[in-house]
Amino acid sequence: MANIIYNSYVDDVNKGNIDMNTDTFYAMLVTSTYTPNKDTHTKRSDVTNEVVGAGYSSGGAATTATVTLDTANDRVDITFSDVTWAASTITAAAAVIYKRRGGAASADELVAYCDFGGNVTTTGGTFTLDFTGPLRYQN
Repeated sequence: MANIIYNSYVDDVNKGNIDMNTDTFYAMLVTSTYTPNKDTHTKRSDVTNEVVGAGYSSGGAATTATVTLDTANDRVDITFSDVTWAASTITAAAAVIYKRRGGAASADELVAYCDFGGNVTTTGGTFTLDFTGPLRYQN
């Protein structure tokens, strides 16, 4: 499956529920058995099959968003800082980025699903989530 931007994210940004410049974002890891639905998955509570393993905490870890306006190409690029889980023993197939409100998973808005193209495994090592390219909204 390819990377996706959840449709609810665009709606949440336009309604002011998400501010990419000031809100807190997290990246959580999921197994290959999670099937994202860009139309119906809107909250973290819709995400199933989060990874479980040593060195990984439920809900994932913080990441920082950087927003860049590209007027030459009529788009907005959003990049996220890398995330690491040290001394971890986990297998993940993708990451889900969401706005963390600090309470119930049913309140956390989904942003994007980032597919790794296959399972990535660590055994007592550092799992690094490397966001090499931006999420793009093009007009």
